[in-house]
Amino acid sequence: MKAEVLVEIDRRLCQAFGEPQRPRSHDPLEILIRTILSQNTSDRNRDRAYAALRARFPRWEDILAASEEEVAEAIRPAGMFRQRARRIQAVLRRIKEERSELSLAFLGDLSEEEAEKWLLSLPGVGKKTAYIVMLFAFGWERFPVDTHIARVSQRLGLWDGRGDPHKALAPFIPPGRAYSLHLNLIQVGRKFCRPKNPRCAECPLSEICEFRKRRKDGESGGA
Repeated sequence: MKAEVLVEIDRRLCQAFGEPQRPRSHDPLEILIRTILSQNTSDRNRDRAYAALRARFPRWEDILAASEEEVAEAIRPAGMFRQRARRIQAVLRRIKEERSELSLAFLGDLSEEEAEKWLLSLPGVGKKTAYIVMLFAFGWERFPVDTHIARVSQRLGLWDGRGDPHKALAPFIPPGRAYSLHLNLIQVGRKFCRPKNPRCAECPLSEICEFRKRRKDGESGGA
């Protein structure tokens, strides 16, 4: 049932938003660092912080050789810059120590399970970040769940809000559709399914949304 619902969700979202385009950059290390910068901030601030980081430190080795304070100052636009600087340097240090070079290209030679395990072993890297690298850099069918997708999937009745949403949703993602669903569900969360004052009437998923149905029933009951 959930698999069928997700097929319909995918169809409706592609009709509403179109098929998302794949990113121009497939450098897994760049995607990893961008994702660390994106946590709990806007895409605009993430992009500003990443651009400032690479302008000041053109090579990954330069970031690793810099002081934590210098890196933190460069990524200030992202917020939580000291914590992020510490995490970025810890990740780069781990990669350098283990691989003798600052590259994640080797992940492509591993099985998906081995790559996931390795990414999750990095300091501060959880499933969402690991899955973004796997999906965006290598095209592996992992479905990252951010705060928008967690909220939308719960309101749609796809997840009960308990446990790990990655584990709950993964079995039902239509084959080959993880990328499209990931990006389009984020759009739903940003544009319509907001934490407060959701714009249910305008949402392309309103007809199949349990949250919307409960709201309408409540409004009818209170009339």
